Amino acid sequence: MTATILVIEDEPAIGETVRYALESEGFVVLLVRTGGEGLEALERERVALAVLDIGLPDMNGLELFRRIRANDSVPVLFLTARGSEVDRIVGLELGADDYMVKPFSPRELSARVKAILRRTGGAAGGHEPPVAKGLPFVIDRERHRVLYFGVPLVLTRLEFRVLEQLVARPGHVFSRDMLMEHGWDDPAASMDRTVDSHIKSIRARLREIAPEVEAIITHRGIGYSLREDW
Repeated sequence: MTATILVIEDEPAIGETVRYALESEGFVVLLVRTGGEGLEALERERVALAVLDIGLPDMNGLELFRRIRANDSVPVLFLTARGSEVDRIVGLELGADDYMVKPFSPRELSARVKAILRRTGGAAGGHEPPVAKGLPFVIDRERHRVLYFGVPLVLTRLEFRVLEQLVARPGHVFSRDMLMEHGWDDPAASMDRTVDSHIKSIRARLREIAPEVEAIITHRGIGYSLREDW
């Protein structure tokens, strides 16, 4: 199945450049001009990835991203004229998958989109979400989400990657470095204690669904594992 890319860009020339670059790579492109249209498209269409401009006419792109993340875990690439380090850090810390500054290379944009889809599994289509055998988890890589006892979890990009690793090998103890190596784009740029904060957040979300279950076990001085006895 061909992946559908949602492009939210109010400048017609840039929007058409992005559309042409991605369609040349075989993607289906939905091009909209406002944040409101983007939210409607996400509700209506099965989108593999969104390319989001920060400077939109009806709302700030960072606020739009927060609204998207409140209900959807679709991968997002920021495309913007705002290139300060603060803007970049804010976008990535919110959970965006990548960030490009205008002017940009259409070929590089296409390459980054394909890399994100490979990493998140969004390029695949038409298959049933893989089920972790014997566990109360369903890992849906295509939609980039996790079901826990049948209930969708609202996870950031990094939380999804951490939980995906734990669910794949119940009982296996992962060190912080191991979790970062798989989940972080640049592990060397982050402190290993950031893993602890993501684990804390994941635990809180799991307890909202099953308060009596301790799903993730801490191994002091070593790392974390998913419980085996369900």
